[in-house]
Amino acid sequence: MIQDFKGKTAVLTGAGSGFGLECARIGAARGMNLVLVDVQQDALDKARAEIEAAGVQVLARKVDVSSAAQMEQLAADVKDRFGAPHFVFNNAGVGAGGLVWENTVADWDWVFGVDVMGVVHGVRLFTPMMLEAAAKDPAYRGHITNTASMAGLLTAPNMGVYNAAKAAVVSLTETMYQDLALVTDQVGCSVLCPYFVPTAITSSERNRPNAPKDSELTKSQLIGQAMSNKAVSSGKVSAGEVAHKVFKAISDNQFYVFSHQGPRALGNITSRMENIVAMKNPADPFLETPDIGAKLREQLRSA
Repeated sequence: MIQDFKGKTAVLTGAGSGFGLECARIGAARGMNLVLVDVQQDALDKARAEIEAAGVQVLARKVDVSSAAQMEQLAADVKDRFGAPHFVFNNAGVGAGGLVWENTVADWDWVFGVDVMGVVHGVRLFTPMMLEAAAKDPAYRGHITNTASMAGLLTAPNMGVYNAAKAAVVSLTETMYQDLALVTDQVGCSVLCPYFVPTAITSSERNRPNAPKDSELTKSQLIGQAMSNKAVSSGKVSAGEVAHKVFKAISDNQFYVFSHQGPRALGNITSRMENIVAMKNPADPFLETPDIGAKLREQLRSA
């Protein structure tokens, strides 16, 4: 757990918007050195200008987190400039929906490349650096937060690629928590599982290479896109509020970080886990929101 953030270094992917940018703002207010990482140059430049204006040290890098080589160069640049970071936020993410058998290989490669391998690269490159710093300094404290989603704990239909990617991040991070506990008490980790929070993830196609046109999408994909846009844009919890939860979790050494804790989110998780233990068929993912389930079923079954 980290109590004093002043002078510490944070590496944040997806720092040009959403949770990444809001965490950068909090880090700047607390006097941290900020490493801002994003694949979108204009958003990165804007974030860098804002954070530099706060009077803290900033290293900004345009990086595709799915690229091992680009992430390796980032890690080398961070080490040269600031040494081992204290907080790593593996946060960059993209989304794609539709019936699971209708997703293309390109869909799977893109979502898993960013959402899963982006986290993997952050973990494999920065954790050894942090453990080395911890071995040299008993006072060193580090923390890694990986952004998953409530989708990683649930199995809502018509968004299988995203569900599978985020479930992988949850499993990876839970295992990482246990692995770290075997070797150190100085480095911790958290998994962030947002529900519906207004961020730019619904427009993540803007940064997708060779993004398909709407005319190339299936009916289920178009429906999923529309429902996701509506749900995310109507979210009542802001990205800034979630960012404060991320920092509180670091200070409290809290593993699970949820944006929402009401029955709509946690009730569905409870139903799913109870059915697994009872060896029942998968629970209705719309148990708490039956109107949404009925609408989706009607749309997909209509001619």
